[in-house]
Amino acid sequence: MTVSSIRLAEILGALSRALDLTEGQPPGHCIRCCWIGTAIGRALALPEELLADLYYTLLLKDLGCSSNASRICELYLTDDLSFKKDFKILDGNLPQVLRFVLSHTGSHAAFAERVRGVLNIMRNGGTIARDLIETRCQRGAAIARRMRFSEAVAGGILDLDEHWDGGGKPLGRTGTEISTFARVALLAQVVDVFHSSGGREGAIQEIDRRCGTWFDPAVVEAFHVAAHDPDFWHGLSDEGLEARVLDMEPGRETAKADEDYLDDIAQAFAHVIDAKSPYTSGHSERVAIFSDMIAEQMGFDMAQRRWLKRAALLHDIGKLGVSSSVLDKAGKLDDTEWLAMKSHAGLSEAILSRIDAFSDLSRIAGAHHERLDGKGYPRGLTGDQIDLETRIVSTADVFDALTADRPYRAAMPASKALTILRDGIGTSHDETCIVALEQALSQASLAAAA
Repeated sequence: MTVSSIRLAEILGALSRALDLTEGQPPGHCIRCCWIGTAIGRALALPEELLADLYYTLLLKDLGCSSNASRICELYLTDDLSFKKDFKILDGNLPQVLRFVLSHTGSHAAFAERVRGVLNIMRNGGTIARDLIETRCQRGAAIARRMRFSEAVAGGILDLDEHWDGGGKPLGRTGTEISTFARVALLAQVVDVFHSSGGREGAIQEIDRRCGTWFDPAVVEAFHVAAHDPDFWHGLSDEGLEARVLDMEPGRETAKADEDYLDDIAQAFAHVIDAKSPYTSGHSERVAIFSDMIAEQMGFDMAQRRWLKRAALLHDIGKLGVSSSVLDKAGKLDDTEWLAMKSHAGLSEAILSRIDAFSDLSRIAGAHHERLDGKGYPRGLTGDQIDLETRIVSTADVFDALTADRPYRAAMPASKALTILRDGIGTSHDETCIVALEQALSQASLAAAA
């Protein structure tokens, strides 16, 4: 497949699966929201160019969701994935919020620590919630701009948690001050969440109950118009829904991703991935740099290096499905936590393999924790079963992990990291890749000193 034939919706639809993971939502949540919201947009008689921006807002509404995950774990002493999943059903009434705080704060913490956590939330809950939502929305809008989307799309993501009556966050905007795209996206999100748990009637009831408070009455009316079509509800349980959503992309004949745009998308999404934990800030970008340095030393041509950098930027996308309570843990992981951590490689492969042209990238992402001696994961591949591109990314990944701060230890000097890599030659690491990395680092050091 040539790059010119890669549809933008195909890429975004696949990457939206990663956003579903980090929001604790069932697979396809953003796809279903796109189905719901686009139908509402048509009922509102939005022109085609606005429908296109709405469509991308719906797929990417959760772009900033990873940026507050660690903070949620820190403040609520809990698993961010289950917290976010259950938070989606709250409507903001005080008794419901109190029950949520009491049941979700410090669920796995010692009693005294839990009491301190609950008291902190009780005293500062409003400020904490606003700050968490502000971080999420602002970061999501910024990443949308990095991905070349319009200010209207960024604004839709920024306003996602604002409510029609001014009771939303972070700015407390009211009525038509709120982006039209956000008004549609929030309603679509609530429809999907409540349809998943309570079916058609449960979703309709919840939308009507929040009409005029959370939701613009005109958007609610458009929802009812769209929902009158039996196919609207049938589509939500259709196994082929993703293909249908991709096919209804407005302007799909011209919405393509060329080489430069693919680079921008991979670079931007690396920020989503690395925002999941403060310990991985910049990790994917550095792995891409080190991978490219190794590949250059090994004589890869520019086209090969470009694809390898994209694989390195996206290699940890599956970590969006791992709780920050695991990623940020300072102590040794228990067996359950280690299984969760190891799952990220398979999740990375599953997400990227949904894009036909990313088959090579998905293979690299899925195998970057394999070892030459067969003791890696997830498949226990050995020797020649691990291709050279994967060995390069694996080497770069380990080198960056060793030279960066981690929750369980401080960063180490590059010389010590290289010694550790050399100690693993023939068992965990490829000697050719390590030699190439050493040469590249030496050349970079000389160039910096010149």
